[in-house]
Amino acid sequence: MMELKPSAVDIDLSSAKWISSSYGTNIADPVQIAFVGENIVMRNGNGQDSVVLVFTQAEWDAFVAGALDGEFDYER
Repeated sequence: MMELKPSAVDIDLSSAKWISSSYGTNIADPVQIAFVGENIVMRNGNGQDSVVLVFTQAEWDAFVAGALDGEFDYER
């Protein structure tokens, strides 16, 4: 049986140490991440009540690899 990824309500975020990008200090809605157990969680840094996204390590690794490869670059 395939194990399901937990949702944000299944993870205790009370001790999460949220990290903001250095770019986040100058924008209206900074993104924050935290490493909680085996999961990586992401939220809008302007609101502790914002939606929290949950990523597995494999999903996070794929995202970081794509970002480093320019997959998410856009033209200004």
